[in-house]
Amino acid sequence: MAHAPIAHRRERREPGEVFGSGFSLFADMLLVGLLTSLACLPVVTAPAAFAAASATLRQAADDRVHVRAGTYGAHFRAHLSVRSAALGLVPPLLAVVVLIDAALLRAALPGAAVMAPALALLVLGAAVVALRATALRAPHPLSAREALLRSAADPRGSLLLAGAVLLGALLAWSIPLLIPLLPGPLAFAATVVDLRSPAGLRSAADAPES
Repeated sequence: MAHAPIAHRRERREPGEVFGSGFSLFADMLLVGLLTSLACLPVVTAPAAFAAASATLRQAADDRVHVRAGTYGAHFRAHLSVRSAALGLVPPLLAVVVLIDAALLRAALPGAAVMAPALALLVLGAAVVALRATALRAPHPLSAREALLRSAADPRGSLLLAGAVLLGALLAWSIPLLIPLLPGPLAFAATVVDLRSPAGLRSAADAPES
């Protein structure tokens, strides 16, 4: 009895499939998450790693193809520079400052009840701006100033990113085994928020300075 031929995995997406559907999207995010986690191991490479993740997902959306490790590697090498490594020192320094402030707040100092939520909001805002910065394209790659401007100009997108960060933190706290996979959904969220930004905002922000 003749068997029906096994369908090969599609290399291109159907119209309307922005990032793929079903398990294609799930597999793409898993792969990007694992690659980004590996690329973040030296710590200072974290900005380049997340920028490469966003660029890889964006290319997958534009070309309607599946994510590949080689594509991610090419984007990672393109974003890796002395500037990106210097920016990679900011998160560890910020973490140290936050830990010191948290220790001071636990010491029952005056105003601790007000400073604790303010510190949490500051960390959340910094995470949102950092994710927006990694999703920026030329001529503003990894620009904190441009990310801050876009965060203020698109509060809805910033709220969506804040929700993604909170959900990621909750998953990391409740299921630590998921930590290596979390960079994928976070980069995906940052990319989608940038893609859904108003066309006027994106075109004005991406226009080269005269």
